[in-house]
Amino acid sequence: MLIWISIIALIIIGLVLLVIELIFIPGTTVVGIIGLLCIIAGLVLTFNHFGNTIGWAATGGTALFSGAVLIYSFKAGVWSRFALKNSIDSKVNQDKPINVQVGDEGIALSALRPMGKGEFGNELFEVRSLGELVEANTKIKIVKIEKRKIFVEPIN
Repeated sequence: MLIWISIIALIIIGLVLLVIELIFIPGTTVVGIIGLLCIIAGLVLTFNHFGNTIGWAATGGTALFSGAVLIYSFKAGVWSRFALKNSIDSKVNQDKPINVQVGDEGIALSALRPMGKGEFGNELFEVRSLGELVEANTKIKIVKIEKRKIFVEPIN
């Protein structure tokens, strides 16, 4: 009787670990390998203690039970309550106000090729030239602001 409890426990533990592997930890990891080894150990014990007939019957039963468990796990939506359904649709610094306007003058802190850093009133911004190269430490002026993009041109 104890050998049957050991065999059934090994097979069930192996199946639980395989389901955990498939649902919660996708990919080939240690959990899945340990689960597979538990199932194999249970079936090897069955062959060793009860012979080929019972061993093959246990193998077939384990295969059918494994298939049923996996189908139930995926189709019944059992795991949907664990799945992440939220998504992040915000952007970084989207609500941070831009305290500059068209016509403000500043200085290019880095070379604009076409993007770089610009300083306007002691605040740093990522700015974009209108296509021309602007060297660092050049005076620049804001010509347009689209969404959160600041377009500048050099002041001659």
